[in-house]
Amino acid sequence: MDETGAASSNINGPPIISMDTFPATRKKTIILEAKQEDFVRSFIASQDIKETSKETYRRALRQFLSWLEAKEISGPTRETILEYKKDLKARGLSSLSISAYIVVVRRFFEWAEGMKYYPNVARGIKAGKKSRGFKKDSLTIDQVRDLLSSIGRSTLQGKRDFALLNLLIRTGLRTIEVIRADVGDIRQQGGSALLWIQGKGRDDKDQFVLLTRESLRPLYEYLKARGSKEKKNPLFTSLSDRNNGSRLTTRSIRGIVKERLKAIGIESERLSAHSLRHTAITLSLKGGATIQEAQALGRHTNINTTLIYAHNIDRIKNAPEKRIDKLLSKVDV
Repeated sequence: MDETGAASSNINGPPIISMDTFPATRKKTIILEAKQEDFVRSFIASQDIKETSKETYRRALRQFLSWLEAKEISGPTRETILEYKKDLKARGLSSLSISAYIVVVRRFFEWAEGMKYYPNVARGIKAGKKSRGFKKDSLTIDQVRDLLSSIGRSTLQGKRDFALLNLLIRTGLRTIEVIRADVGDIRQQGGSALLWIQGKGRDDKDQFVLLTRESLRPLYEYLKARGSKEKKNPLFTSLSDRNNGSRLTTRSIRGIVKERLKAIGIESERLSAHSLRHTAITLSLKGGATIQEAQALGRHTNINTTLIYAHNIDRIKNAPEKRIDKLLSKVDV
């Protein structure tokens, strides 16, 4: 603060508001107020995010507030936020989860400061560092062949499961993109069949994947057997007694993939529905696709994400460990 009581300037960022800017009573009651639904609702409403993300923010904020209450902390400081971050790590949360929690806490205090409720004690707190690599593995070519060949296609369920897994493996679609897809999203353009999708973080179906003959034919076979012609109908539907005809959910797709993998003897936490996306991008690179082509397939905003796939492939192909073995094979042990 300067002598006039104005907020101090910060050359590297927005003005820094001192703790003294806020009344002592306000600083002491911030957590009590935050526990009120109207207070939380006001913060959530101020965030320019999707409705699904708002619910995530609400849960994350309540988790933080409950932690403060358990610690009997009514006036959190920067050290408090660092302690909370350390506690999240001690619980065994992944760096991605820790990052998500800290981002919400940072935004909460940014908002609180802007509303003159509380100083931004979370300014500069770093979110969890994203680990290099992926949480899920990809399937080998032999595993892909075994998986697809194991699915009988004489029943409607078999036709659906084959069309679904085959599509994921050949296009690299995300689970949510498959869930959102409708029958009418399959369209012809330039002599090719395309599936228009609502990609991650997008509001419209303004991206597409190419449907080759090998991915399109099983889809048509499934839709014909299902008797679905309405363009607004979901591309894939449930066959369960409770939700028959309803759009598949993330949980149901995960279950289908897990069961089909289990049927060929594959049970691993690192192999899941998302593994089929990794498999598609990996196979495209192994098949000769450029980094840019693989990036387009995966619809990666940052090409560095695609480069991780390429690095892993090259690392294995040109592994220096093989050179060590070659040298040692010439030495009498």
